[in-house]
Amino acid sequence: MQPSLSSLRTAGQILLALALVGGAAVWLLRGGPDIASLQDILRHHSAAPLLFLLFHIVASLLFLPRSAMAMVAGLIFGVWWGGMLAAAGSVLGAVTGFLIARYINNGLLSPGDMARFGRLVQRIEQGGWRAVATLRLVPVLPHTAVNYALGLTRVRLAPYAVGSLIGQLPMTVAFVQFGAASDHLMDGKPDWMLPTALGIATLILSSALPKLLPRLRDAGDDGAA
Repeated sequence: MQPSLSSLRTAGQILLALALVGGAAVWLLRGGPDIASLQDILRHHSAAPLLFLLFHIVASLLFLPRSAMAMVAGLIFGVWWGGMLAAAGSVLGAVTGFLIARYINNGLLSPGDMARFGRLVQRIEQGGWRAVATLRLVPVLPHTAVNYALGLTRVRLAPYAVGSLIGQLPMTVAFVQFGAASDHLMDGKPDWMLPTALGIATLILSSALPKLLPRLRDAGDDGAA
């Protein structure tokens, strides 16, 4: 049985995260430059959260992976504060790309103009935030491309933002955990394995959600009937 593209993408993400955490270990063992001073400056500088959010928006527009931004957030700001900033940055970046595409398109395209994707577009538009969240959970779809593509539909901004937040949250949480694990490892803390394990578990769960959610929704509809 051939592995699916989704499972391969998830495995690749896990390997990338482990490589980054391992890189932090090599950094520590080789006595790399003191990153603690830089972290301390960024954590206590009043403008650091705003600068991170602005950079996250720019990264989202330029096809830079939001997983890397989430790791940076976890590395610098820790799990909780970093998680909130990474989640906010991913949504702001998604909304910015969405609005840019919508402003440029301005009604030039409609589902009828896209014969190949028209039915999918209509399902997303009718599904609201749930459809957006499900689409966000598919790991093989690039974050920036989805931002621009959904801006060409008639999905309203509020459901788009809510669906993006919910759908992007699992991967954001996972890579914030990996960033925090790297921070703990460089500080010589023995608890770096816990956020690493939590991040891997979250990635595996998020890869299963696109298939699990429709089944749960169908089960709920059958129960209601």
